[in-house]
Amino acid sequence: MDGLHWLRQGDAVTQATAALLLVMSVASWVVIFWKLRLMRRAHVDMPRCTAAFWQAPTLATAAERLPAFDREALILPLVRAAQQVEAAQAGALASQGSLSQRLTRVLRDALHGVLGRLQFGQVLLATVGSTAPFVGLLGTVWGIYHALTALTGAEQISIERLAGPVGEALIMTAAGLTVAIPAVLAYNWFGRVSARIEADLEGFARDLRELLVDTDPPN
Repeated sequence: MDGLHWLRQGDAVTQATAALLLVMSVASWVVIFWKLRLMRRAHVDMPRCTAAFWQAPTLATAAERLPAFDREALILPLVRAAQQVEAAQAGALASQGSLSQRLTRVLRDALHGVLGRLQFGQVLLATVGSTAPFVGLLGTVWGIYHALTALTGAEQISIERLAGPVGEALIMTAAGLTVAIPAVLAYNWFGRVSARIEADLEGFARDLRELLVDTDPPN
């Protein structure tokens, strides 16, 4: 017997629930594989980028060297943001304030952009992990209701006739857990890895700001 015959014979609610679980699973796995690649490359590139930066003689030279090491553009946006402070037009609001204030502003904005890329997909994984079990439970409850309704017109109801449809409806609960568990595990693991990378980026941005402020000639 085809194990999915109940799905094809189910109503719109059953089929929509199954389709939603499928979409959630595909979306979460796409994000998982993409973030695995991002985190692996970021973990390798961070020490290489910082070493290349501090070995460069000038900020401009560092900006030229970094693209060869910074494949995910984690450090380079911070360096280019610092260069924008020097290129700000006189009289513009961007050039107002002390060098420390201007560096804080541009580095903060650049850091937010980099951290946004690192955190991309976390909301989706959290949403799938928290809602997929309930979506599967909804499919189970509706499938059991649908099965019991179909049996009401039968002349004789036996446990054998009831166990099949109910057992097949319970598959939706298992499907919901199957979708949710990888998303939850990935969310927790990516959160820990990205937190370490974010700490390194914040430390680099702070060191970069202090370096440029200290080397700024007095007026």
